[in-house]
Amino acid sequence: MRPINKKTIALLLSSFAIAQLAGSTAAPAILAAGTTGPAASVTAAAKVNPITLAAGVTAALEDVNIWTQSGSNILAYTLKITNNSSSSVNLQRYFSRVVTPGGSVIPGNPVTADATKKKVPAKDSMSITYYVNIGQTTSLKGVKIAMYVWDTKTKGYLKHAGSIAVPANYSTTVELGKSLNTKMNDIPVTASADTLQLYKYAGKVYAKVGINLTNRGNKVLSDSGYSAYLVTASGTSFELALSSSQTGYKIQPQEKKSIYYLTEIPAYLKTANMKLQFTQKDETLKLELPKTSYKLPAATTPDLIVASGAVKKLLISSNTVDTKLTGASVYAEDAKAVWSFQLQLKNTGNKAVTLPVYELAVKSAKGTAFPVNSKGLSGLILKPLETKVVPLTVEIPLEVEQSGLQLQMIEAVTAAAGTGSGSGPSEPSGPADAAEPSAKLIFPVAYFTIPYTLRADVHSGQEYGATNQYGSFSYSLQSLQRYPWKDDDIVIAKLRITNTQSVNLTIPELKGALKLDTDNLASTTDLLMDKESSVLAPGKSAELSLLTKIPYTDEFENVRISLSVKSDTENIPFLDLSTNSFISAIDNLKRGDTYTITGKGKNATVQESRTTVYPGSNANIVYTELLMSSGEKRQSKMARLQAYYKTADGQFYEAKVNQTNNAATPGGKQLITFWAKLPKTAATADVSLYLGTGVTGSKLSEGGEEPTGFIHVASLLLTPQAVTPAANLQKIVLYPYTLTVLASEGRHMEASDTVTMNMSYNLSRDNSLDAGDSEHKLILRMTDPYGQSQDKVLTFGTDLTEGNNNMYSMSFSRSLYKQMTGGTYRLTLYDEFQGERQELGSQVYTILFDMLPKPEKEEK
Repeated sequence: MRPINKKTIALLLSSFAIAQLAGSTAAPAILAAGTTGPAASVTAAAKVNPITLAAGVTAALEDVNIWTQSGSNILAYTLKITNNSSSSVNLQRYFSRVVTPGGSVIPGNPVTADATKKKVPAKDSMSITYYVNIGQTTSLKGVKIAMYVWDTKTKGYLKHAGSIAVPANYSTTVELGKSLNTKMNDIPVTASADTLQLYKYAGKVYAKVGINLTNRGNKVLSDSGYSAYLVTASGTSFELALSSSQTGYKIQPQEKKSIYYLTEIPAYLKTANMKLQFTQKDETLKLELPKTSYKLPAATTPDLIVASGAVKKLLISSNTVDTKLTGASVYAEDAKAVWSFQLQLKNTGNKAVTLPVYELAVKSAKGTAFPVNSKGLSGLILKPLETKVVPLTVEIPLEVEQSGLQLQMIEAVTAAAGTGSGSGPSEPSGPADAAEPSAKLIFPVAYFTIPYTLRADVHSGQEYGATNQYGSFSYSLQSLQRYPWKDDDIVIAKLRITNTQSVNLTIPELKGALKLDTDNLASTTDLLMDKESSVLAPGKSAELSLLTKIPYTDEFENVRISLSVKSDTENIPFLDLSTNSFISAIDNLKRGDTYTITGKGKNATVQESRTTVYPGSNANIVYTELLMSSGEKRQSKMARLQAYYKTADGQFYEAKVNQTNNAATPGGKQLITFWAKLPKTAATADVSLYLGTGVTGSKLSEGGEEPTGFIHVASLLLTPQAVTPAANLQKIVLYPYTLTVLASEGRHMEASDTVTMNMSYNLSRDNSLDAGDSEHKLILRMTDPYGQSQDKVLTFGTDLTEGNNNMYSMSFSRSLYKQMTGGTYRLTLYDEFQGERQELGSQVYTILFDMLPKPEKEEK
């Protein structure tokens, strides 16, 4: 409480003196409208007889209280004026005076809220509260309330109607174990003292005071706006702050609630015979008026330590919230112990609860505290019977003993002005004074014992349970793989998350991080998850892949996998695990097996169509054609494939890919080709294709995008086949074309150096497969009768056109041909790829010799 300042005291005293001399009870000029306070009934043992003021008009004392302050004390009393007459009564005819034990007579002035009450209607009653400044008087013993009536026939115009002596056994404080029927905000309530508890934290002592309130009215009782004080037996007072868990409380009609207040007190303070005192500010009068007070029970010190795995019940807004520390684990990282645990909260009440502001810290056995980010806890809303989990992490130096740690849950409460002064309230500031910032009470709520459990490494394929703020699920590490990518190696961890709840589990948008030994690769880790799996029905699973790259020469022993929720402001952990270094074997597919692709809009199967080797002078080209069959029921863009060739001795060669960007029709097939140059010394008989789905960043690669890696890799053992040249040119296939040479003849004119070759042919195109632009060339070689050859590139669509019985002509010239008189020539067709060739077939045809016409003389 803030007492009256000296200027106010002087003004009041002078006003009272003037009122006494004039025989008038006119209120001083500072009075104005205010609020109504509670009217407590005088107990039965302290009842006094009313005083008759006029025929049918009586005055009874309902309540009297004294508020001890530094410098002067304020006495407030409530009179009930009852009018049983047949006409209204003017209150300005009746006056009250307080008579102190020392004989001082002080006029009573109505509080602001009652200053406008002028008349009492017929057959009605009205309560009016008055106040007086009684100086240094601290006790009600011997105090009287004298009543006067305006009477022009009496000297001084005031007729003494009688006095009401405050009974000797009257107490302003409700005894322990008793309840009081009173009013708060004009709503009838029943009030009684609850508890007095003392807490020690950080070298300070805090008091928690409770009062029970039952709303006996028919309206909701909200925060009364009264000031509350903890008063010692010697009269020292400490202003109390409403617990932040109950700020803005509401009590429904007929509902009972316990309301708690907090304050800091000196450690040396004697706590016997303390009481809870309520006051109400009259803003107009700049006064605090005494209201009800309650004797408090003996102080107790609660045990705040919560055993490992035990539940701590917190009372928040009259709802019980069960809190439990779960999932505590620790692992060493550099010079720190990284702890993670979860605070599980369940609202067991029938109303929504908003958690107050909490501060969290982990305290060591020696008392050192390490702060924990509690942003996810403070202000959390819990619906009735709802359970939520708040993940928490903290880093503690390894030099600190890791056993015996406690998670301290501290309530941060804005303290009332003057709290913890130890010498009672101070004088209030004037209107021009700058407002001081409110202090903060750091109030302990619970000390959770943290079990010292080293986090165990997970094992591939085993199921583990987890619970966080998003729900309960199980997880397993499906594989940890390593395979080549350009100058680096890809390391990829595959996780499976399964919803173990009976309701849907919504997986938030996540980001991933891989840490290999001490190398934190969070900035280069990509995470891929099927978006269709972000909401999992009960029992359903989703697979996530975390991918990063390292130098192919690097080795590592331990892998840490972290999943967190994407956020611009904070790191919200979702799942964290570690495992010893192991590398899962790549799926090995036998010759002819199918490689399967799954995913939204990407379902397909892939099989080897053919693999062949183009022999070269310096290197061999391994060439593979794959057939991808769409498994979708709609036209869809297929996954982009990436691959490496692996030889039997473990060498990897990056394969170049040719794949169409066109969408595949339902059930449609696409031809995809891979090739790579291998040294002449590399054996190709047992070559395999490391085949996977290309990714760009955190998503599957689309057409036109440059892949940054690949996933879902399997090793497909290939079947290289040598091409056997056909004995004729009846059916030469260079996909997607098939060429049949129907006939060919060469013609040579006598003495000419040119041979003209004509070729009739059929050319057809297979449109059942969708393929990228062909990188193959069809080479036609003509070998003349002298064994010399000349090559010609035949271009489909220009040199050769689709259709039947088409004709193609070309000429070959050599000076040697001038002596030729006929013979045969051979046509050979080659498939040329990246400069290397394979023979497709050949056939021999005849050269017809045409003689020049001879002169007539020569003929004769």
